[in-house]
Amino acid sequence: MDTTTLLLDTGNTAWIIVATILVLLMTIPGIALFYGGLVRQKNVLSIVMQSLVIVAVVSIIWVAFGYSFVFGTSLMDCGSPLGAVIGGFDKMFLRGITLDTLTAAGIPELLFVLFQCMFAIITPALILGSFAERVKFSGFLLFTVLWCTLVYIPMAHWVWGGGFLQQMGAIDFAGGTVVHINAGISALVMALMVGRRSGYKPGQPMTPHNVTLVFMGTSFLWLGWFGFNAGSGLGADGLAANAFLVTHLATCVAALTWMVIDWTLHKKPTTVGTCTGAVAGLVAITPAAGTVDIAGAICIGLISSMVCFYMVAVVKPRLGYDDTLDAFGVHGIGGIVGSVLTGVFATQFISGPEGPQGALYGDWHQLWVQVLATVISIAFSALMTFILFKVTDKLAGIRVDKRVEEEGLDIYEHGESAYNR
Repeated sequence: MDTTTLLLDTGNTAWIIVATILVLLMTIPGIALFYGGLVRQKNVLSIVMQSLVIVAVVSIIWVAFGYSFVFGTSLMDCGSPLGAVIGGFDKMFLRGITLDTLTAAGIPELLFVLFQCMFAIITPALILGSFAERVKFSGFLLFTVLWCTLVYIPMAHWVWGGGFLQQMGAIDFAGGTVVHINAGISALVMALMVGRRSGYKPGQPMTPHNVTLVFMGTSFLWLGWFGFNAGSGLGADGLAANAFLVTHLATCVAALTWMVIDWTLHKKPTTVGTCTGAVAGLVAITPAAGTVDIAGAICIGLISSMVCFYMVAVVKPRLGYDDTLDAFGVHGIGGIVGSVLTGVFATQFISGPEGPQGALYGDWHQLWVQVLATVISIAFSALMTFILFKVTDKLAGIRVDKRVEEEGLDIYEHGESAYNR
């Protein structure tokens, strides 16, 4: 496209500025409060600090080379086969991007850089829930830098930057593979390799220290997700409106489904359970938000909540792994369910006459593409996380000492207490 003919679209620009702010709210304060409320009182500041530092560190990585490696075009432009797996070096430190450089959507490219930065921020933040309460801050920091550079950035290019998964036709409107499967599978690997918390017994979860914070975090996540999904079309138009609607609807269905299951099995409709169900719905609708209608949203919300509940309440206790805050059970499994179901419920009623459609409407090819993209994402994330865990543990160490774990990371790692009397 000849970018010299593009004009600034003030409506799209204004909306993406708002959407960028909303996505940042998902990490701070959303994830910080949601995860912070679920852990024990002695570890809440460790979660808050990790969430805050991720924002700072990942933003610098993104501007320095992350954006270029994902959305740069130098390797593709020169015909190199490496362009299928990495973008290029042409936009390092945002070289060549001026105030007047526009994207195809008519928004400043500087704004697009920042919008995509927020996705790079929240993805490693999701992994925190798997190893909460037992990891050194130094080890976490090194792992985050390595993981963002060697796992998130390549996969983002594969799916969104013109890489081989995008060329294959995989649908990921706002981050089912890049964000949720990527983070969720890494979370499982980390939970298995770090090992259980001291005193953890499968089937007997440790009580959250502040359910009100969990509710507040969920509220920020739900609100921020509208920027996450509705902003991913990069326009203030009907596609954004549909993404907004199906995101909200799937979340409502998932929250109520989890509540009903909880109420039926445990005789009480719990706040934590309903909040968890809402997040499962938000996760699952993410890859599909640009291609499904309200019928698809309802089905995705219902199915994702049931599957995630089963993984959290049945599979996890049976297998005995300690995914502290169910990062794998909700984000990993929810992302897998959403990615695959996108290949079922995608409809040209939303995607347009030339757009993709799912198996429900006769296109089984799209379903197999979604399955293949999901499998590739799982395998890449698991292998790379295993390697990076070993490297990080060798260089900085990951697991805290037993005494530190028993008395709390807040005091030993940060010299502070969340609740001073």
